[in-house]
Amino acid sequence: MSADWLAPLMFAALVLFLLLGYPVAFALAANGLLFAVIGIEYGLLTPDLLGALPHRIYGIMQNETLLAIPFFTFMGLVMERSGLAEDLLDTIGQLFGPMRGGIAYAVIFVGALLAATTGVVAAAVISMGLISLPLMLRYGYDRRLAAGVIAASGTLAQIIPPSLVLIVLADQLQQPVSDMYQGALLPGLVLAGLYLLYVLVVTLIKPTAAPALPLSARALTGRQLAVKVMVSLVPPLALIFLVLGTIFLGIATPTEGGAMGAVGALALAYMNRRFNLSLLKQALDSTAKLSSFVLFILIGSTVFGLVFRAVNGDLWVAQLLGGLPGGALGFLIVVNLLIFVLAFFLDFFELAFILVPLLAPVATLLGIDLVWFGVLLAINMQTSFLHPPFGFALFFLRSVAPKDDYVDKVTEKLTGGVSTAQIYWGAVPFVLIQIGMVAMVLAFPQLVGDFSKKVAEDTPLKIELPAE
Repeated sequence: MSADWLAPLMFAALVLFLLLGYPVAFALAANGLLFAVIGIEYGLLTPDLLGALPHRIYGIMQNETLLAIPFFTFMGLVMERSGLAEDLLDTIGQLFGPMRGGIAYAVIFVGALLAATTGVVAAAVISMGLISLPLMLRYGYDRRLAAGVIAASGTLAQIIPPSLVLIVLADQLQQPVSDMYQGALLPGLVLAGLYLLYVLVVTLIKPTAAPALPLSARALTGRQLAVKVMVSLVPPLALIFLVLGTIFLGIATPTEGGAMGAVGALALAYMNRRFNLSLLKQALDSTAKLSSFVLFILIGSTVFGLVFRAVNGDLWVAQLLGGLPGGALGFLIVVNLLIFVLAFFLDFFELAFILVPLLAPVATLLGIDLVWFGVLLAINMQTSFLHPPFGFALFFLRSVAPKDDYVDKVTEKLTGGVSTAQIYWGAVPFVLIQIGMVAMVLAFPQLVGDFSKKVAEDTPLKIELPAE
């Protein structure tokens, strides 16, 4: 067997493992070990190669950047389970209530705030689905618009710092998390603005799709609303500055910022008299599960990556993608199309751990800034949460949205449920908006700030595999 064939065979075997439904972490590790044995058996690799695995796995354990993941996850879960998200939605809903589409605007606004304080998509979608969806159905919102707004707003936690995917991408691209956060902030806010613009267009074209709240539903006077806005908004905004402000100003590392955010979330829950041992236990359990999930995938990808590079897999990928027409621009277009298609089947963790380590060396050789590249991929990976029929945000919303007709607790009227098809169709316009955002970052790289190096379109990558 020739060494030139091992890399493509290894990649094809990984695809086969994933299509067969094996857990990603074990598919990566098993595939790496299998081809290591094959390479050693045919004399293409040496047994010393596997001796590097313990050192690499221990290096993962020592990676302080990855500590930010459990901190930010814990912070988001405490915020969601303590009812702080419910207070935000209720207050902002009253603020925008007199406007057509007011609840939808409130959901997007709160989705951006929750993204900046949690970084967890599941927490944002589930909390907003439980709180705002009944309100939207009660006051006659189009079910597709309501479902799409909630699911899409929850996915803002993917791109607005302190996003977990930005932490993972920073680790895989070997870039500072703080740089990734700074680069993603403006695109994330622009994306939220595009969501708001879409709702505005819908209300202009079809006013009945998102009616204003009736007078009977606007329970607060102007003074009461002002007080409630101060009480509900100031603490989360202070927490956002505590976390992101200290990171952007260089006062704290992302891990330290996450630790402060976790303590701050506990303090807010205590101040609102919602802290108890049950809340703490649930948040710790969920944080431990998600952190273990990420760690096992990372260990599996490390095993796969070690063997894949040993069989010149990185050079094979570079030769495959570097010779595309159009140079860097052609590479970026093909990569984004590939990510978009794979997002139908893989979530962002799997995409980040499997594909990004293969793409980063090619991007570097083409002169593409890796922070800019990471932000671009993060926006694209965001579609993995909204893709029908496998988008996780759609599953989260389906788990809390009423399937059948039910009697509304406030109006005591029979209210129609939300079908799965309505959730799927509601997500489609927002997927298109996210694709448009990818195109905007490609067309206007300066959206990512100082991390947008201009790359020439006529500089094809030329790499030669080492001689036998």
